[in-house]
Amino acid sequence: MKRLDLPLTIDKRLLYCSYFAFAILLFLMIALFVFQVMHGDDYVRLATENRLRVIRLSPQRGTIFDANQIPLAVSISTFSIQGYPLSMQSEETIQRIASFLGKHGIVKRPEDLKETLKSQYTVPYRSVTLVNNLTLAQMATIVADPEFPQELVPVSQWRRVYPAGEVMSHVVGYVGSINKEELKRYGSRGYQGGDEIGKSGVEAKFEHLLRGNFGGEAIEVDARGRLVRKLDFKPSEHGKDVVLTLDLIAQQKVSELMEGKRGGVIVMDVQRGDVVVLYSSPSYDPNPLAWGLRDFEWRALTKDPSYPMMNRVIGGLYSPASTFKIVAAIAGLAEGVITPKTTFYCPGYLEVGNRRFRCVRPHGREDIVGALRDSCNVFFFQLGLKLGVDVLSDWAYRLGFGRPTGISLPGEVTGNLAGRKWKKVTFGESWYLGDTANYVIGQGFLLVTPIQLARAYAAVANGGFLPRPRLIEAEGLDGEEISIDDKVLSVIRKGLEEVVKSGTGRAAGAYGVKVAGKTGTAQTSRDKNDALFVGYAPADSPKYVIVVLLEEGESGGRAVAPLAGEILAYLLKERGE
Repeated sequence: MKRLDLPLTIDKRLLYCSYFAFAILLFLMIALFVFQVMHGDDYVRLATENRLRVIRLSPQRGTIFDANQIPLAVSISTFSIQGYPLSMQSEETIQRIASFLGKHGIVKRPEDLKETLKSQYTVPYRSVTLVNNLTLAQMATIVADPEFPQELVPVSQWRRVYPAGEVMSHVVGYVGSINKEELKRYGSRGYQGGDEIGKSGVEAKFEHLLRGNFGGEAIEVDARGRLVRKLDFKPSEHGKDVVLTLDLIAQQKVSELMEGKRGGVIVMDVQRGDVVVLYSSPSYDPNPLAWGLRDFEWRALTKDPSYPMMNRVIGGLYSPASTFKIVAAIAGLAEGVITPKTTFYCPGYLEVGNRRFRCVRPHGREDIVGALRDSCNVFFFQLGLKLGVDVLSDWAYRLGFGRPTGISLPGEVTGNLAGRKWKKVTFGESWYLGDTANYVIGQGFLLVTPIQLARAYAAVANGGFLPRPRLIEAEGLDGEEISIDDKVLSVIRKGLEEVVKSGTGRAAGAYGVKVAGKTGTAQTSRDKNDALFVGYAPADSPKYVIVVLLEEGESGGRAVAPLAGEILAYLLKERGE
């Protein structure tokens, strides 16, 4: 199979963005010069006389869209109340403002106001945010009150809303108030206490694009804090939009199929690496996080034993079980240890040292295609022992295991390829033949992520190209070639087709689409086994690769293969592909 020629250069749109960013930077430098140099002496004098006030204006954050231009993260206009540290130094003033806010249903104790002033303080004349997320009706009522304190200033601000809610939360992420550690890390980039910053997902990864630039207004006040004149004004600048490769409708379909289950699903374009679906279950609603949780709500979310905030697709480590057998199959054929006609006899077990390693049942004589179809452990035990763990781990690394895929999301883990050196360092023990027997069938010390499995199977489907998962449309296509003879891959593809035709993955082919793939049932320390299906469709002209993983799903063939088949059929039939 020929792979598409994929450009490795940066997308032209990124180049245009860099020109645009340079123009903005130049504008900001000029504005800064005017603000700080040309009028600098005047502002210093006014600040010394306690007559300068500076209001910081927040920018509208860039919108995050799905591949169909459906908004996944948007900013809406709300209002805040700001105050000046210089005008709020006395206990009497603090108490008066707390009482006024309480009259309007805003509970702010004097000590809360003091802590807010302290945490956001930079200079006395710069405003700090005291109250967030007020509606227009609330703000109108408060400002119309004759007792509205002259130390306070009503300001329009932007707040984040996530229309897709928990369906996209692990990808899109959420924003929240910047904390002390983040201020230390990013303070030099213009952040201040009270600012919003991306905390996870795309919101965090592309904070530099989405954020925009703050504006400001400088005013002169009299001795009683009343406006005398406006000195300067710099508008805030809208953040840049980000368009994802994900399809919200397909993601919604997957979320419905995964309801009540724990696990993850990823679907990628086998050639380009475009991520169409990336769903982790259970999920969480990012909206309350963006608008502020109380301490007990945050603790309940983070201490939930089902770990709803963990992105299982890129951050979950699992035994790949029999889905890993393609590594041994490729290595055995590529290294000449076996041929397509080589057979091993399976009596239902294999003695390795003083241990008996079992198969699901006696299979008799099996070649590589039959061993993949029937998921014959004994065939792969014997093949793995002939190859050795060093060759196995080397091929696993070539196929993308034990290293990050490079997807544009924070929190990706590398997994564990294990091996001789790792075991010696970790346990102080030598590597045994029994370790290799476990390793070759995807058990033991070996741990991978679902997204690594998707990438490896994409390379099998497309002819030996390991694509970098692409989540952002503006990103260039990237990846690496694996030196594998197409004759080797054609044997593997035939075996994966047989898995669905007449083997352990038959349920994946029950939806009118020709699917190829592999089931896996992974033993765990829990009461039940994890279950996996990894495959692609259409089998004869692959478009999408899929990984479905269910924690405690028991059986890859019975529980997971039908889900994978239904999702692939939906993508290929419902979307007209």
